[in-house]
Amino acid sequence: MRLTSDFVVSALIRQAGIETVPAVLRRRGAAEAGAIFVKVDRLDGTADLYGPAPQALVEEQDEGERRFASVLTGATSLDVEERMRKEIRFDPDLWLVEIEDRQGRPFVPLARDPG
Repeated sequence: MRLTSDFVVSALIRQAGIETVPAVLRRRGAAEAGAIFVKVDRLDGTADLYGPAPQALVEEQDEGERRFASVLTGATSLDVEERMRKEIRFDPDLWLVEIEDRQGRPFVPLARDPG
């Protein structure tokens, strides 16, 4: 059984808080199954963006657990915001969480590249 988006986002924000890293919900999407994106502002003028991992990168034994993949790395905050505008036009039910962390931790499970 797959966890709902609102549960995953709540857990993400809580985990960041445990690590004393600021994390805020920037956009609330569909509670049950909205796609989740995570923007990590590295506080040095760069940002990373993570989104749902393509099915090809998600292993069968990870059934039910959402995995994430890097969408943009070391981009400007403006580049990340532009990408998110495009994603929202494509899927208005998505979620966006923003984290401020100099270490660049997204606090979500990342898919492993099979290659």
